[in-house]
Amino acid sequence: MSKDIKKVVLAYSGGLDTSIILKWLRQAYDCEVVTFTADLGQGEELEPARQRAELLGIREIYIEDLREEFVADYVFPMFRANAVYEGVYLLGTSIARPLIAKRLVEIAEETGADAIAHGATGKGNDQVRFELSAYALNPSIKVIAPWREWDLQSRTKLIEFAEKNQIPVPKDKRGEAPFSVDANLLHTSSEGKVLEDPAVEAPEYVYQRTVDPVDAPDTPQTITIGFEKGDPVSVDGEKLSPASLLTKLNELGGKHGIGRLDLVENRFVGMKSRGIYETPGGTILLAAHRGIESITLDRGAAHLKDEIMPRYAELIYNGFWFAPEREMLQALIDKSQEHVSGEVSVKLYKGSANVVGRSSPYSLYSEDLVTFEEGTGTYDHHDAEGFIRLNGLRLRTYGARELRLRR
Repeated sequence: MSKDIKKVVLAYSGGLDTSIILKWLRQAYDCEVVTFTADLGQGEELEPARQRAELLGIREIYIEDLREEFVADYVFPMFRANAVYEGVYLLGTSIARPLIAKRLVEIAEETGADAIAHGATGKGNDQVRFELSAYALNPSIKVIAPWREWDLQSRTKLIEFAEKNQIPVPKDKRGEAPFSVDANLLHTSSEGKVLEDPAVEAPEYVYQRTVDPVDAPDTPQTITIGFEKGDPVSVDGEKLSPASLLTKLNELGGKHGIGRLDLVENRFVGMKSRGIYETPGGTILLAAHRGIESITLDRGAAHLKDEIMPRYAELIYNGFWFAPEREMLQALIDKSQEHVSGEVSVKLYKGSANVVGRSSPYSLYSEDLVTFEEGTGTYDHHDAEGFIRLNGLRLRTYGARELRLRR
């Protein structure tokens, strides 16, 4: 262990694990620790984190409300791309890590710290996301990952360390937790223990933000979301800040059982894992954004976005938010959003969020062109004959060869 580390900024939740890490850092590195706790909308009271840090002798304590920055500068840019990982996952955990890493690096600079530390395990994706983000922002930063260094590899050893060092252990932490949870304003993620067998249905108590769709209201609810340049700005005509808007959509989606996902995904580190995700507001937002794009994006632009989206989503999942290729793709995506403005009506009903109406001053939809009734003559049906003949030329040539070969 490096002896030149005198001060460390720790990503601190205030829970048992990060409290143990805090104490371990001071013992293992004989260093001063600065704690940083971010409010990303996880729904927990953060003042206890300050109190626990103070009890453990910490003098420099950072607790920051980053909800608006999180949604405006991370969630919304991601949703402009309609990003989903492996076809279904809305990247709720992935997109939070670069912001936390950014503030860790900034606080390290502000306080003169030599290193940052996080509580991610050596098996997961988060260690990669935290550290790649940190190195992109400060190439010389030192990162301490206790789970890759210490020998506290079991719950029993963690509890023993806590008791030995007079770290309070809540009664519910003495046994094995039934599953672990990560949460922010975009989603909740649950995994481990009772969820590790992918053949067994997740128990209902795992779900925290959504009612069972079976128990959702029997009457559909239709809402209208307003967009400006690809970002949502209002719900039912009420202008809302980014964090307030996502909070509103979460409430509506949770009430109607929207946004549940049971997924076996491919982690960047090489293993498969099973997670239960709840993204009620994000699920509504994705449907609405694709709805407004359907009338405002040219076909070529829309299809190009769909082609690059998996690559963009994979970059976020793997921790490359601050990589140049993600920024290049973002510039392309943002260019596509210049005229993605208007309103979308979404019907919420028993787990589903379906677009039922869309309008925009920049709409490319022409009722005159598509009507089954007689239009104004701007489209000549006879033009289709030449169009088909030209597109069919290579197929007829190919087909002729295949006929020759079969004879």
